[in-house]
Amino acid sequence: MAETIISPGVLAIENDQSFITQVPTQVGAAIIGPTVKGKVGIPTLVTSWTDYKNKYGDTFVSGGQTYTYFTSISSYNYFAGGGDGLLVTRVVSGSTATAWTPATSSFISASAFNAGSPYNQDIFVLETLAEGEIMNSTGPTGSNNTLLSGSSNNVRWEIGVPDVNNGTFSLYIRQGNDTQTSKIVLETFDDLTLDPLSPNYIEKRIGNQIEVVTNDPSTGEYYVQLSGSYVNQSAYVRVKQVNQTTPNYFDNNGIPKNQFTGSLPIISSGSFGDGKGSNIPSGVAGAYYETISATNIQGLTANDYTESIALLANRDAYRYNFITAPGLIGNSSYHFSVVQQLITMVQDRADTMAVIDVVGFNSNLIPVTTAASAFDNSYTATYWPWLKTIDPSYASQVWCPPSTMMPRVYAQNDNIAYPWFAPAGVNRGVLSTVITTEKVLTQSNRDLLYQNNVNPIATFSSNVTPAIVVFGQKTLQKKKSALDRVNVRRLLIELKSYISQIADSFVFEQNNQTTRDQLLASINPYLSVVQQQQGLTSFQVIIDETNNPPSVVDNNQMVGQIYLQPTKSAEFIVLNFNILPTGATFPQQ
Repeated sequence: MAETIISPGVLAIENDQSFITQVPTQVGAAIIGPTVKGKVGIPTLVTSWTDYKNKYGDTFVSGGQTYTYFTSISSYNYFAGGGDGLLVTRVVSGSTATAWTPATSSFISASAFNAGSPYNQDIFVLETLAEGEIMNSTGPTGSNNTLLSGSSNNVRWEIGVPDVNNGTFSLYIRQGNDTQTSKIVLETFDDLTLDPLSPNYIEKRIGNQIEVVTNDPSTGEYYVQLSGSYVNQSAYVRVKQVNQTTPNYFDNNGIPKNQFTGSLPIISSGSFGDGKGSNIPSGVAGAYYETISATNIQGLTANDYTESIALLANRDAYRYNFITAPGLIGNSSYHFSVVQQLITMVQDRADTMAVIDVVGFNSNLIPVTTAASAFDNSYTATYWPWLKTIDPSYASQVWCPPSTMMPRVYAQNDNIAYPWFAPAGVNRGVLSTVITTEKVLTQSNRDLLYQNNVNPIATFSSNVTPAIVVFGQKTLQKKKSALDRVNVRRLLIELKSYISQIADSFVFEQNNQTTRDQLLASINPYLSVVQQQQGLTSFQVIIDETNNPPSVVDNNQMVGQIYLQPTKSAEFIVLNFNILPTGATFPQQ
C-alpha cells in the first residue's frame, strides 16, 4: 500500500532498487548448420571458441582441399565479438551413427577364458558422443603406433596397467593424431572397476547416457529423449554396454574371487571404427562457399534443417536471443519454405528473433529487394551484401553470407552498450574481420535497400583500410511502427523475457493486492534501470483492482498492463549549413 501525506509534514520514502542491478538473463545466440563432428540434432551450449572446436571441430579435408563450415566461421566471430554462450545444433544429410570400439579379442584377456565361454567377448563397449564417420580411424599402422586416418577431430582409447589385487584398471582417451611416444591424453580415468556396487564402476565414472531427438506422433512436436542411468562425465565417450561385471570382486576374506581375476581388460589401445554417415560435401571443390543450390548447402539440403528448427521452437527447453542458419537462402524456391518455417518459429516463440539471408552469392539490388518483400515480420532482419572474411582455422579468404557475421555484431553491441541499442554504425556495427563486401554500395544503393527493409553493409574509405560497417537496423516488418527497428524489437524481447522470469515466481501465489504489489515492486525497479540505460523514455505498470476485478480473479488470473515508450535511435541526422553575408549576426539560441 502506497504511503501518503495526510497532515502537514515531510514524508521521506525509501525505494530500494539495489536488489535489481543485473541486466536480463543473457542466453546468447543459436545457430543451426553443419559441423565437422559432434552430436547430431541435439542443441548444445558452447561457451568459447575452444569449447566449440572441442565439441564440433573446425576444418576438414575434401578433395585435397581444406574447408571450414559457415557454422564454424560464425561461431569464431561470435565469441571474438564478446559472445558468452552459443547454442549449436548440428545438421547432417542422411543418417549417422556413433563410433564404438571394435569387437576384437585384443580388448580383453581372451586367454583367461575357456573356448566357447559366454564371457569370451568384449568386456565393455565404448561409444563416441560425436557422430559420423569422421570419428572412425584404423590401425595402429605405423611403428610409432600411429593411426592411418587419425586426426585432431577423432579419438582413440587406451587401457592402462590392470591391478588384479584391487580389481581396477585405467582408461585413457587420447587424441586421434597422437603417437605412442608423444601421447595427447584428453581424459584420464583411474581406478575403474567392473563392480556395479562400487563408486568407481565404469558406467558411473564415465557415464552411459545418450540423447535422441524424438517426434510425438500425436502432436508432431519434437523433443530430446534421454536414456541411460549415469550422467556422462566424459566429454568424448560413453559406455554403450558392459558385457561382463565383477559384483563383489572380493570374497569375505578380502581375496579377489577367482572367477573375476581374469575379467579385467589387458594393456591395449585401439580406435573407433563403426561410425557411419557424413555431411562433408563432394564435387564442389573450388566453389564451395559461393555455390549454394537446391542440393548443396555445404553438403546439405534445406529439408535437413526442418527437424532442428521444430525442436528449437520449444522455448521452455531452449532459450536464446537470436538465431541464424547460414546457408539457407530466402529467395530459393527450394529453401523458401524452410526459411519461412524459421521465421514463423521465432514469431510464435515471441522471445527471440532470426537473422536470415534472402539471396545467394553474386546477386544484384533488385533481386535482393524483391526477395525481402516476400517476408513481413518484426522478429526477423536481413542484411546484404555477402562478405569476404579470413577463415579462422587456416587463414584463407572466403566468401560467406552476411548472417554468418551478424552474431558478432550483435554480441559486440551488447558488450559495448545494451541490446536496446542499434547494432549498427561506426561505434557498434564495424565488422573488423571482414576484408571486403561482394558489392561496394553507393548512397543510392543503401537508400533503395533500406526502403525495402534490407540493412545495407557499407564500405567507408579511410587512410588505412576501408571500414566495413553495418549501416541499417530495420526488421522485415512492412508496417511503420516502433517494431520495424531491430533495437526496439530486441528491447521488447529482453523486457518480456526478464519480466516473465519475475512473474514465474508469483504463479500459484495468493491472488490478492499484496501479491500484486509485490509483483509491481519487482517490475518497476527493473524498468527504471532500463530507462536509466537509455532503453526507455518512459513507462507505466498497472497491476491493481482496475485490471483485476472479481471476474478476473475468479478466473484464477492476474492481469498486468505495461506501457512503454522505447527510445528511438537517431538514424537520420540533418545538418543545415547556412552561409551568411559578412556582417550578419548569428541567431540567438
